[in-house]
Amino acid sequence: MPKPYSPYIPKGTGELLDLLSTFMSSSPCFEDTSGYFPSMSIDTEFFALNEALKLMRKRLGEERYLAAMDISDRMRAHFEADPEDKTDDCIAGRELIHVLEDILKSPRR
Repeated sequence: MPKPYSPYIPKGTGELLDLLSTFMSSSPCFEDTSGYFPSMSIDTEFFALNEALKLMRKRLGEERYLAAMDISDRMRAHFEADPEDKTDDCIAGRELIHVLEDILKSPRR
């Protein structure tokens, strides 16, 4: 029986940037290869990302929060469209990771 997996929800910008760095290597399927978290999936990882963005909503400001959520949705759509990493969708999804990182690093206006 698989070990229960509850994704860690980042609480700050640094932790969220760390999560996004793991997206680069674990996309497009977001499956754990170590055997420690067999229930890890695209669902659990995007849940963690979106919950972290919700926690940071006030700090980000409404405009940046909405932009970040839009990028998250688009990123996931690209990864789901290319689960075997054989088309440009995965590349587009990974490029959106950098766009989201830039939003998180930019100062609030």
